[in-house]
Amino acid sequence: MFDPKHKSRVISEGADKTANRAMLRAMGLGDQDMLQPWVGVATVWSEATPCNVNLDVQGLAVAEEIKKHGATPRRFNTISVSDGIGMGHEGMKASLISREVIADSVELMMRAHCYDGLVGIAGCDKSLPGMLIAMARLNVPSVFLYGGTIMPGKYKGKDVTIQDAFEAAGAYAAGTITAEELHDIECAVCPGAGACGGQYTANTMACVAEALGMAVSGSSGPPAESEDRNGYLKQVGETIVNALKSGILPRDILTKEAFENAIAVGAATGGSTNVALHIPAIANELGIEITLDDVQRISERTPTLADLRPGGRFVMLDLYNVGGVPTVLKAMLDAGCLHGDCMTVNGKTLAENLKDVVIPAGQEVVRTKDNPVSPTGGLAIVRGNLATEGGVIKTAGVKKLAHTGPVRVFDCEDDAMAAVQRQEIKRGDVVAIRYEGPKGGPGMREMLGVTAAIVGQGLGYDVALLTDGRFSGATRGLMVGHVCPEAMDGGAIALLQDGDIVTVDAEKGVLSVDLSEAELEARRAAWKPIEPRYTTGALAKYARSVGPASKGAVTR
Repeated sequence: MFDPKHKSRVISEGADKTANRAMLRAMGLGDQDMLQPWVGVATVWSEATPCNVNLDVQGLAVAEEIKKHGATPRRFNTISVSDGIGMGHEGMKASLISREVIADSVELMMRAHCYDGLVGIAGCDKSLPGMLIAMARLNVPSVFLYGGTIMPGKYKGKDVTIQDAFEAAGAYAAGTITAEELHDIECAVCPGAGACGGQYTANTMACVAEALGMAVSGSSGPPAESEDRNGYLKQVGETIVNALKSGILPRDILTKEAFENAIAVGAATGGSTNVALHIPAIANELGIEITLDDVQRISERTPTLADLRPGGRFVMLDLYNVGGVPTVLKAMLDAGCLHGDCMTVNGKTLAENLKDVVIPAGQEVVRTKDNPVSPTGGLAIVRGNLATEGGVIKTAGVKKLAHTGPVRVFDCEDDAMAAVQRQEIKRGDVVAIRYEGPKGGPGMREMLGVTAAIVGQGLGYDVALLTDGRFSGATRGLMVGHVCPEAMDGGAIALLQDGDIVTVDAEKGVLSVDLSEAELEARRAAWKPIEPRYTTGALAKYARSVGPASKGAVTR
């Protein structure tokens, strides 16, 4: 029998822990609270980003429900970095690093205070995998809750998202919109609380959490400010207490098959390339190896079934209005793309949770296997003499999947952005941005500012871009991220010179430069890495401990 108080008995019992309990009593806990299981309710609430600004309210609602079901909630908070606000400057170096800080800080709080279970509530991109990594690592009964998407903004009668603001900056630089139009878009795209509205990283990872079985079915769909969330907040409180009573642990849920389901939902929804970082990192905590080959294999066998931005037409609100993530999962199950026998956090299998889900007729957001958006998924892996360990492309909605041209080489994102703003990038070019990998950046910055500016200038399908950094889920066009080995490790991207002819071919899975092995070896012999950009502090520590992007950029 599983002991619901398997951790907290260390403090809640015994004369030797009198002083420990006295401190708990100072916060209002009584004898009954001591007898019950203790549940940590972790949020990433802050005023740093709209993604998280109402998570304190959601956490309080979950805590109140936990009390009703006979457990003792203990709320705490951790950091979250805003990718949107951090984009395009030094701040983005902190983004991926924050995933590790979130996981580590939740782990430390849970271990230090002997909490028996965990509810993790997350909003912005890296906080979702950060919470899931902590759950896998701790292996105590856990439930994940996504804080919800933002409502789409409205501009000239159309739905707009943060992607439109980034692309508008490029359009303004190209002279195709006015300063007044740029300001109007800025004021329109983010109308309130919630994570970015398209199938970018946050919404992709919210779908992943349901596919993994760590989230209550359907809980990822309601927008952050929707009253429809209230019922799911109650379900989360009830579910974590039931999981404690039943002894349902993350290791029972997070199997190799569950991770395959997670990759599949990313592929089927045209999701973010960041799944190729985060899913391997979560699996790593359990000793399960997820490789880029797994991503490729599963994407090839999974049709794209949801027509979501940035490759498609709709946003997360539209998906919620046709039944949310369960509708996509049901379409995938019917198409034979899911392992339906995987356990979920409520003790039922994925297939059992989807048994009564009906895909609504007369809507275009979610397709069936007979009418897919695309016969394959929206992720592709490329390899070649420029990426012997792989690179990742988001192919959903990309009209041109192959490109060959002369390369323009930049040793950081800032230099590339300056060249784009000066309109120095021409049709046919390949842009290479290096020394932005996990170790070299450090922190593997996202390049949405650069890619959106290129698209905004009308060059989205006439220019290819490759980097050892990352892309936002909002990136579109023929863009290769996660190029491995990274430049700081002497990968071939470090050896490129302006004018080298580079080929990107997502259909054939190729990323190569037209140079002989002898020439590459000669350049390698003469190559020296750049000096580390940080020698003290969190970024320096991260650079010394992080592994390659091809294995999830996990720290050791």
